[in-house]
This record gives sequence, structure tokens and C-alpha cells, in this order.
Amino acid sequence: MKGLILAGGHGTRLRPITHTSNKHLIPLANKPMLFYSIETLKDAGITDVGIIVGHTPQRIQEIKDAVGDGSKLGIKVTYIEQDAPRGLAHAVKVAKDFLTTNNKDGKFVVHLGDNILKGGIKKYVEKFMDSDIDGLILLKNIQNPSRFGVAEIKDGKLIRLVEKPKIPPSDLAMVGIYMLNRHIFDSIERLKPSSRNEYEITEAVQGIIDSGKNVHHEIVDAEWWKDPGDPVGILEANRLLLDELKPSNKGLVEDGATIVGKVNIDTGTIIKKGASVKGPVVIGKNCVIGDNACLGPYTSIGDNTIIENAEIESSIVIGNSKINCRQRIVDSLIGGNVNISEFLGTPSTAIQLVVGEHSIIKV
Repeated sequence: MKGLILAGGHGTRLRPITHTSNKHLIPLANKPMLFYSIETLKDAGITDVGIIVGHTPQRIQEIKDAVGDGSKLGIKVTYIEQDAPRGLAHAVKVAKDFLTTNNKDGKFVVHLGDNILKGGIKKYVEKFMDSDIDGLILLKNIQNPSRFGVAEIKDGKLIRLVEKPKIPPSDLAMVGIYMLNRHIFDSIERLKPSSRNEYEITEAVQGIIDSGKNVHHEIVDAEWWKDPGDPVGILEANRLLLDELKPSNKGLVEDGATIVGKVNIDTGTIIKKGASVKGPVVIGKNCVIGDNACLGPYTSIGDNTIIENAEIESSIVIGNSKINCRQRIVDSLIGGNVNISEFLGTPSTAIQLVVGEHSIIKV
């Protein structure tokens, strides 16, 4: 069985971060978001994986540099370029050759690269593979499902899928993980662009249902599912993942530093005397957490970051940055290579930031 991860698109809701980097590489608990999708497929036994990448050379190369040939992640990767973000169904269409070649059963899994489902999909993949059904759609009960595809169920049967309805027919949102077979390609060929000028996967699956094919659904029992498409969603996903953090210390904690709760410190990192870290917190490689620095809870600090005279809580610092500002920073997403320093004015009680790469800020 093959898998397809969709990692194209512009990530407009995450600008300015995505002006200079791919949304799917934003780190959650210090791991690129895309890697969670890869691990989900691998854990389900799917190791032949195609990745849809954007059409700009920079975005393509970023993904390739992060994932490589997939061997370090236990998979084999084929990169597939999409000439423009024309919708999820279009992405499946351009991957047709990959998905159908050397695939005798013609079955595959499509996984959005920004979806994280706690507990994985192994049992659903096994059900799909062991059956003769033409599709299996994963659903989850959520509040306010109108920003997703929404399913209508009647007498236990999936009868209708609607993309981002203003008035949802149910509270069952489509999770963003689709198990399909060759019939989806015929349905995609019949599609017309939606009001968003995209070819919608929701309409493509509806086409299979309307043609009389056997499409089942499963309401997932996972504790949580996240589709982190904006800064708030990114920080929520980071918090949920940090709740599962396993503490470890590969760095150096000086006498006089305070460590409380689940904290993961990577190699080459120093927690200096006078610093305080309250977990869950993950700190990358070669960082310096200096005197009068206070981190956490629910904070991820990327590699090669220096933090002094600052308090950071419920935030992500992507890495290669320096923060020395005598401020309390909360609920913030801070890009790579950022310098946040002190402005000699009247301090505030807290600041909240979404900062792109190579920024210099005085607060």
C-alpha cells in the first residue's frame, strides 16, 4: 500500500513565517510538523510514500533537505511537484502515476501534511486493506466544524460530504486522512473548480458515493486531532505534543539552575546558574539559557538559541535566535534567526509575537 502526503500550498494564514519557509516544516515540540504525518504512515505499515511539494524551487528544496530520501525516517520517498495550489483533489491527480504503479490492490492513503491525529491510523488502514470497499473516510466529532469538510450520516451510512458549509449538517468533520482506490481518479476527472477555484477532495469523494461505489466511514476515537493552520492552532498542537514529552537531559545544568517538571534538553545546551525551566519544555541543541531566563511551561526552543533576561511561556522559538529583552513573552511564534532585544523605554507586562525569519525587534 502506498501513501501520499500533501505538503504544498502557501500557508497564507501563517504569514510572515511562511513568507520564507514551508508551513509543513514549522517545528512542533522541536520536530517538523511534516514528520508527524510520515510517522503516522510508517506506524501503519506504509513505507512507500509520495510527498506533494510546492512549485517554487525554494519550497521544494526545503522539503528535500529535511526529509532526504526518507531512509533516516524509515521510509522511501518520491517527490511530486504540483504546479500551483489547485486543491487537494488536483494534488491526488498529479500523483496518479506514483499511486497506481506497482500497486496491485490500487489502494492508498492520502494524508494532509499538517494534520496530527493522536493514536495513528493503523487499525483503520488494516480494516481498509482487509475489505473490498472503495473508500474509508475518517471523521471526528468537533465543535464548529464549518471550516472543514463535514459528513452527513443517515441510518449509519455515509450519504453526503460538504466542503466548509455555513450550516453544517452534523458535527462530524473530515479528519484530513483519506483511504481510497483507483475510482477516485475517474471522479476527479469529472470535477469542476469550486468557488475557491480549487478541485476539492470532498467533491471527488462525493462523486464516488454518487456513482454507487462503497465508501465507508469511521468516527475516530483518538483523544485529539489537530489541523494547525494558523498561529493559534500551531501553539495548541505544540502544547498537546509537549504534554506527552519524555524528560531527558543530554546537556549541562549548572548548580543554581532550577528545573521543574518534564524538560527535554538536547546535546550541547547549557542551563546557566540563575535560569529557571518549568516543564513541559523542550530545548534543542547548542542553546544557552542564561541568568534571569525563565522558560515554560509549554515552550519549545529550537537549536542554537540564546535566551537571557527574558521569560517565555506557551511559545515556539524556531531556532538560531537571540532573545535578551527583559520582557515576558507569551503565546508567541518566533521564526528563525530572530534577534529580540531591549528597548530602553517603559516595559509592558507581557508581549505576544508572530515573528518571521531574520527579524530584529526591540521591545
